[in-house]
Amino acid sequence: MTLQPVTPVNCAALLQPGCSLLQLDGEVLLFGQKGWPKRSCPTGVFGVRLKHGELKLRAISFSNDSSYLPPLRCPAVGRLDPHDGYPESYLIHGGRTPNNEISSSLYLLTLDSRGCNRKLTLRCQEKELVGELPGARYGHTISMVHSRGKRAGVLFGGRSYMPVGERTTESWNSVVDCPPQVFLIDLDFGCCSAHTLPEISDGQSFHLAIAREDCVYFLGGHSLSSDSRPPRLFRLHVDLLQGSPMLSCEALDTGMSISSAIITRTGPTHRYIILGGYQSDSQKRMECSTVVLDDKGIHIESLEPPKWTADINHSRTWFGGNLGEGSALIGVPSEGRSAQPDVHYFYQVCFQTEEEGKGEEGTQSCSQESTDYEDSTPLEDSEELYFGREPHELEDSSDGEEDAYNEEDEEDESQTGYWVKCCLGCQVDPNTWEPYYSTELHRPAMIFCSRGEGGHWVHAQCMELSETLLVRLSEGNSKYFCQDHGGLPCQEMTPPRQVLPLKRTPMKMMHRKTPPIIKMTPAKKSFFRRLFE
Repeated sequence: MTLQPVTPVNCAALLQPGCSLLQLDGEVLLFGQKGWPKRSCPTGVFGVRLKHGELKLRAISFSNDSSYLPPLRCPAVGRLDPHDGYPESYLIHGGRTPNNEISSSLYLLTLDSRGCNRKLTLRCQEKELVGELPGARYGHTISMVHSRGKRAGVLFGGRSYMPVGERTTESWNSVVDCPPQVFLIDLDFGCCSAHTLPEISDGQSFHLAIAREDCVYFLGGHSLSSDSRPPRLFRLHVDLLQGSPMLSCEALDTGMSISSAIITRTGPTHRYIILGGYQSDSQKRMECSTVVLDDKGIHIESLEPPKWTADINHSRTWFGGNLGEGSALIGVPSEGRSAQPDVHYFYQVCFQTEEEGKGEEGTQSCSQESTDYEDSTPLEDSEELYFGREPHELEDSSDGEEDAYNEEDEEDESQTGYWVKCCLGCQVDPNTWEPYYSTELHRPAMIFCSRGEGGHWVHAQCMELSETLLVRLSEGNSKYFCQDHGGLPCQEMTPPRQVLPLKRTPMKMMHRKTPPIIKMTPAKKSFFRRLFE
């Protein structure tokens, strides 16, 4: 058992609480980055490389027929081991998006291909379900059960927003426990059914779910209704009968108070290690436990934890994920050390013995890539073709160096771009922002202030502009001054262009009769004037 510090190389901002670590075809994948994907990795999925105490990320590409997979935080992630011809894959349901929305979609993530340079290409399918569908949620679990030669997904727990009829302005972003229902998902036909069990009366979230054959064990969890972590342990038995499956639940006495814990598998058998998590809102769970599933049931025993460092002992929060093969990644915030460039400190916990570590030395790097991940230029400038290359040319190549994710290559959107702090009262946060105008989709609407040297951009929502005025200002030729530089939406007009009026020559009418002109001498005019007088 070892605890080693890990240094993220130009990728610390992507490793945040709520992300998920997956193991697919010998690769460790990072999913659920903070914020929307950037140019260097539009898929938002990265390959993880741990070597010599350094953590590096490599962008993973998707096949052309894949569905879009948004960066979901705290989703339900279930592993599907190869079984009866089914490939190794993952189920991903729910989770929070960067816009603080909660998803209700179900995705199937599988391996599509590997290039000659061992580049991994994934394929994502969004599964369409019918029947009694689970609502949008996060902090829940999904597990796979096998019974009578069939398989099904078991979804349970989680949190969601309050129902629309109960949400008010003050409680618009408040979350509640989802109803204590168990959803059974048939992946082959896309059918979903909801089941209510009398043994499970309260909702719970951020619990652990461990499956073996036709049984699923729900361990721990947090309940918002009672704001507690009761020591619960349920065993759910699923019998996939033809037409109508049967579910039975049993409450066991060997539960523990735990939430948001990390569980890692230590071999082909159903032996797991639990570490991390919380016992209460103000107390981390520093102990470790081993869990063994067999034909008799579940067996939980305490395990001596590694020697935690001072940063781990004194931190109020921590998070992490499973790296596979009895290894886990733990991150703690750098509290009180604002001078440090990284937001979190990371450690790798390995529960294998020295003999096991020597026997599997090649897998300790958590990647099957034969090349190192080094700093490089952005990915779109380093794409290469590998057709026609000989095998010996790939042995000493540096393909991994070309594709390493470099955080410095990205534009700092906290200082420039759409997420700049436009004024003293700016309230636009990229983590909680939601579209305000109908013209917005993924980024806030901005308007240019003409005051100062070169002017500057401000958020239209912070300037309290109506949508009609925003559209008029963007289409017209008016100069805008923000509230810090005048406060009026339209204070000065650009002088219009002077257009000379056209000289219009009156047209002569055709066939116009001119009045007769009578020529008279002055004597005749005097005679006629005296005649009529």
